[in-house]
Amino acid sequence: MNRPDIAVGNTLDVQSFINSQPLSSYQWRVVILCFLIVLLDGLDTAAMGFIAPALSQDWGIDRASLGPVMSAALIGMVFGALGSGPLADRFGRKGVLVSAVWVFGVFSLASAYSSNVNELLILRFLTGLGLGAGMPNATTLLSEYTPERKKSLLVTSMFCGFNLGMAGGGFISAKLIPAYGWHALLLLGGLLPLVLGVVLLLWLPESARYLVVRSRGVDRVRKALSPIAPAVVAQAGGFSVPEQKTVKAGNVLAVIFSATNRTGTLLLWLTYFMGLVIVYLLTSWLPTLMRESGATMEQAAFIGALFQFGGVLSAIGVGWAMDNFNPHKVIGTFYLLAGVFAYAVGQSLGHTAVLATLVLVAGMCVNGAQSAMPSLAARFYPTQGRATGVSWMLGIGRFGAILGAWMGATLLGLGWNFEQVLTALVIPAGLATLAVLIKGFVSHADAT
Repeated sequence: MNRPDIAVGNTLDVQSFINSQPLSSYQWRVVILCFLIVLLDGLDTAAMGFIAPALSQDWGIDRASLGPVMSAALIGMVFGALGSGPLADRFGRKGVLVSAVWVFGVFSLASAYSSNVNELLILRFLTGLGLGAGMPNATTLLSEYTPERKKSLLVTSMFCGFNLGMAGGGFISAKLIPAYGWHALLLLGGLLPLVLGVVLLLWLPESARYLVVRSRGVDRVRKALSPIAPAVVAQAGGFSVPEQKTVKAGNVLAVIFSATNRTGTLLLWLTYFMGLVIVYLLTSWLPTLMRESGATMEQAAFIGALFQFGGVLSAIGVGWAMDNFNPHKVIGTFYLLAGVFAYAVGQSLGHTAVLATLVLVAGMCVNGAQSAMPSLAARFYPTQGRATGVSWMLGIGRFGAILGAWMGATLLGLGWNFEQVLTALVIPAGLATLAVLIKGFVSHADAT
């Protein structure tokens, strides 16, 4: 028999139903499939960094000539994220996700056969369109199948896949490239998404919340929810979501810029933008800064990898804390600590063990906070605009990534040293902290 907080009359509230049930194997399947999407997203995103040395040697060009190619996927990711959210809110999460995975798979595969820089630049941009569309829509779909009590934990755990994909790409490339050449990593990064796309087509469900707000039919909603608790779903004559009565499902941009959501939207953008300034400045330039400060190539590579690995260690803890405490204060604390430890890294040159530890902790703080931001956005936006809200935050944030990489080059060109560059990161860390805390104060309510 339906619990009174789940059903009103004979209408089943989808989110209350999901909240009331234990996690089923069906929901764990969604978690695993979304994790695999993000894992391959990370592998393909990092691919150019791993193949650049072999590629420049094979084509007889210097590293500087590959600069535009290195940025091409990042620019494509901006457009992929901004375009895919409205499409997913209009036509469904599953179709956009499957298409995104196939797009970055096909163009990664094609990139392996490029013969000059111009071809590779175009193909990496097209690959980026798929990469940019994959992550926000995986976040949206997963958040709509998880109970509120574990939503942040599961979504941030999914994001571990991105860091693992980037780190795994390094280990795989160390074996593949010497044996088979730079083409091999791009071939692998293309074939795996194509296979995963078929699996997603067969096994990934459409969002039940999306089906409800877009009036796609009671039978389709019932089919999407039945594997969680068949007996409860069978008794329902109809389905609803809480925000269906208060949010119009027309223009998705009007939803995220409505009077209720506008301030929160802008603060989410600012927070994520500033976080990516930190992440990409350190990711792009930390090994170079260390080399110029006297570290060996092996030390620079190892400590640079620790920064990425820190995000894997912290993501689950941040997600758990968000589900149990004020999520804005949790994320704000991690951004604040990221600034503190970035400054400490700049003061620790010459002490390798201390430096490695501080870089690891700095990576835990800033990557942990960044991994939590899509979950915060997914909680904030209603179903009608959730995919757009999450994807636009990620898309606008990519400009912060571009700024971070550019800042590193500019500051080094001005003659700044290791300590000065790291100290400058206190500014974006402070701005990210303030932005997310202000968002929690003025626009804190979650969409239910």
